[in-house]
Amino acid sequence: MEKTTELQEEKTVEEKMDPVIEEMSNAGLYFGHRTSKIHPRMMPFVKGVRNGVHLIDLEATSKMLSAAVDFTKKIVSEKKILLLVGTKIQTKSIVEEVAKSAGLPYVNQRWLGGTFTNFESIKKRIDHFKDLEDKKKKGELEKYTKKERIKLDDEIETLRGKFEGIKILEQLPDAVFVCDMKKDDLAVKEAKAKGVKVIAIADTNVDPALADYPIPANDDAASSVRYILEKLAEAAKKTK
Repeated sequence: MEKTTELQEEKTVEEKMDPVIEEMSNAGLYFGHRTSKIHPRMMPFVKGVRNGVHLIDLEATSKMLSAAVDFTKKIVSEKKILLLVGTKIQTKSIVEEVAKSAGLPYVNQRWLGGTFTNFESIKKRIDHFKDLEDKKKKGELEKYTKKERIKLDDEIETLRGKFEGIKILEQLPDAVFVCDMKKDDLAVKEAKAKGVKVIAIADTNVDPALADYPIPANDDAASSVRYILEKLAEAAKKTK
């Protein structure tokens, strides 16, 4: 009986309803967390259970991803800024790659507290980093001793690790996309505090209400995160 139920649930989730659902299924967007980790507000977006793991309703994912894509098009068309955030090990490189392809700022290392709530101080550090980079490129650091140059080079690399992805920011972004709202909960909190709109993947273990545009989906699989990021990046590139 249990086996029959499991097969029925699998067929329901993986049934090729349309090309979009099939793409999302192939990318693994429908795998949630174990049933014991469910956030109550994610229950409306759950389709079934397999081996103790909640399965996400891809029909809901498709609709909510479309809403996030439409919002992305809107803000980009208005010359507003979207920041991508993803610091989880398996998605760091994807965030950087997709952001660069679309000309978007990004954070893929540790979120620095105050990035939004104390942006003026962060901006001063970014400007210092850009100034040092510029001076090195122009050869203006050659006047220093070898020991001093080594120290400056070390400082540049430290600053690069913190600010490389956001050095194009001249002001607070208008919206932020967060790959994992648990891992980067501080980014979400700071965005809410400063009125920055939040687009985010909502896996079954998080509160989707934390995001203005939640997208019910797997936030652990690189293929799932890439799929969603590329949809948003494509919307941004086509609208610019």
